[in-house]
Amino acid sequence: MSTIAAPDAHRGPYPLGYSSEEFVRLERQGAFLRDLTEDVLRRAGLGDGMSVLDIGCGVGDVSLLAAEMVGPGGAVLGIDRSVESIDLARRRADAAGRDWIQFAATELETFSTAQRFDAVIGRLVLMYLPDPAAALRKLCGFVRPGGIIAFQEMAMPLARSVPEGPLCRTCVDWILDVFARMGVEIDMGGKLFATFLRAGLSAPQMILAGRAEGGPNSFAYDYRRHDPQPVACARARGRHDCRGGRNRHAGRPVAARGARGGCLLHAAALGRRLDPYARTAKRHREPSP
Repeated sequence: MSTIAAPDAHRGPYPLGYSSEEFVRLERQGAFLRDLTEDVLRRAGLGDGMSVLDIGCGVGDVSLLAAEMVGPGGAVLGIDRSVESIDLARRRADAAGRDWIQFAATELETFSTAQRFDAVIGRLVLMYLPDPAAALRKLCGFVRPGGIIAFQEMAMPLARSVPEGPLCRTCVDWILDVFARMGVEIDMGGKLFATFLRAGLSAPQMILAGRAEGGPNSFAYDYRRHDPQPVACARARGRHDCRGGRNRHAGRPVAARGARGGCLLHAAALGRRLDPYARTAKRHREPSP
């Protein structure tokens, strides 16, 4: 499917590590966010027969979801820097019978392929990169003109509980401080719009939605045992429509339900790579000031 460069011998720190406990947490996180991510990808236009590149695929949750959406007539390539994560992702894909998924261990900086994909996607990955805009700029080279670029990221500073509790607030502040000290962009979700622009992409459409958890039987409590993040998540999703050169924007507020519940916003920006010839034609059609 692709020619993949070998992974670098040196790997920068990933704050949550590559332990078996972290892999369990990633799987549980994948289940927790699945419906939100599926909505993001469906609205972006992922469908039958498409080829998809999943960046920072971890143990394969987003790749497996994408494979369901594109079907056996499509193809998915998931890449991650962790050899251990990739090994687990391959086993999960084999167990699911998804033979149209491939995985490769590689650093994004050294990743190389001659293939041009219909879509490049990623969830909770740009926040860990030193220069997200540069990463997006590189990834544009792997997308066919008119293809989809979709990323879902955290807006961690917006995490809260309802009603507000001092212990929850203290824990959230500790978490944010630790991630920030590790060099993680804790508000990557809030900065996606500007990041797309810095990468040279057109402004993406953004939409906000959410999932809130509460009550003694909430799945969030069990998930929280494996996850240092607050108890529940929401996400924002955006899409850029290049047809006619217009951006359509829509959004709705996150709603929290239940006592002692909480939410952590996720934001996702979806764009399309413009055909360079269409971009030139559009400039010629624009009236002079």
